[in-house]
Amino acid sequence: MKGIVFTEFLEMVEETFGLETVDTIIENSELPSGAAYTAVGTYDFNEMVQLLTNLSQETEIPANDLLYTFGTYLFNSLAGVHPEVVAGYKAPLNLLYSIEDHIHVHVKKLYPDAELPTFKILEKTDNTMVMIYSSTRGLYALAHGLMTKTFEHFNKRVDVDMELLNEQGTEVKFSIVQHG
Repeated sequence: MKGIVFTEFLEMVEETFGLETVDTIIENSELPSGAAYTAVGTYDFNEMVQLLTNLSQETEIPANDLLYTFGTYLFNSLAGVHPEVVAGYKAPLNLLYSIEDHIHVHVKKLYPDAELPTFKILEKTDNTMVMIYSSTRGLYALAHGLMTKTFEHFNKRVDVDMELLNEQGTEVKFSIVQHG
């Protein structure tokens, strides 16, 4: 998993819960990296699982709720670091529609070893979209947060319904309806 995800996650934890919580979740995790993350580094996904699990235990907030919150946080961070990716779009559905063919292509140029989820578009209209999220990591709540924040960025309201297609959450159907 790319280091930028780790650095942004720990920044979100610090801003939301304080530096003491960051220290606690790191101390309670067995991290081969020692939590010495750099944005361009690559780290074991299990380190994120440990940090997230320990944050969930420390805050008594379900892990998927934390991942959703992180997704909304991460959107702002990524849009700030790579504004050119978002700037080319005038509507949130168009941005989501182009995840595979444009955004992930751009990400792969920057981070060739990034392991990205896939998004298969099943249908799209001017105000709706149905897509299938697939990832061995099952971080669909993170994807949900990123999607929601995309609409907020464009000052649009949205309803996002999720249907887990398997217990692990490695395949999830998102039904998206834009309002306004």
